[in-house]
Amino acid sequence: MSERVVVPEELDGARVDAGLAKLMGMSRSSAATLIAEGNVVSGGKPVGKSAKLASGTVLHVTVPERRDPLEVVEEVVEGLKILLDDDDFVVVDKPVGVAAHPSPGWVGPTVVGGLAGAGYRISTSGATERAGIVHRLDVGTSGVMVVAKTEPAYTALKRAFKERTVDKVYHAVVQGLPDPLQGTIDAPIGRHPGHDWRFAVIEDGRPSVTHYEVLEAFGKATLVEVHLETGRTHQIRVHFAALRHPCVGDLTYGADPRLAATLGLTRQWLHARELGFDHPRTGERVTVTSEYPEDLAYALEVLGTGKA
Repeated sequence: MSERVVVPEELDGARVDAGLAKLMGMSRSSAATLIAEGNVVSGGKPVGKSAKLASGTVLHVTVPERRDPLEVVEEVVEGLKILLDDDDFVVVDKPVGVAAHPSPGWVGPTVVGGLAGAGYRISTSGATERAGIVHRLDVGTSGVMVVAKTEPAYTALKRAFKERTVDKVYHAVVQGLPDPLQGTIDAPIGRHPGHDWRFAVIEDGRPSVTHYEVLEAFGKATLVEVHLETGRTHQIRVHFAALRHPCVGDLTYGADPRLAATLGLTRQWLHARELGFDHPRTGERVTVTSEYPEDLAYALEVLGTGKA
């Protein structure tokens, strides 16, 4: 949508974002976004964000159509594999770069959209964009994830995760060698006081417990198996960073960029390896395992040769 707007006298001298917000009946941040995108033009040139308005000036404003950030986009998601298809749930192998569900600020593929694109119909309560989602993996974490198909399964699996009867097993490659070789990290996690997109071990954080054991040591890095007792956002990454053994490739939490480059990693070496839970209808134990994706397998191979 394009509009031609003439600046009235009462907005003479006003900042362009504030004036545009009043003229177009939108928020100042929305106006600022349009300006930053070059969608506000005067005299054939995009208006700068710090410009002041002059009465009588003609502004040509283009308002692009924007997708609802919570809209489920049905699409075939490359690399999204089905590990187990049951009448009550589906277990997927989530590739890196895919979110669990749509959310504001995320425009990439999602598990919910990928399942819809593959013909799966999820029938559960709650928000449509989170249909069937009973737990999540970070966008940058690959591996096994279960999605409920029916309302009874959704209720049962949600309860299972809340009551911690689900076995969540991860494999991670961390820098250095953790001491002891087997142990428990019991440290509360909350939002980082200086970075709202990061988390940290803080005194008044939520209780967080991580159990680990070393599987193989390579010198510069170590493959560990991790059993999560709680499920905080970034829990494994934060806990190992707090021990000064960050996940290899996890530059957000202090990993060595040179080692990451040597191993060809563009994300943290962290993989949801196994998920075990009681079948929501029969009660039988279900265990599903996910193999390492190519990038993580390659990094492990390089470490094994001692060339890292």
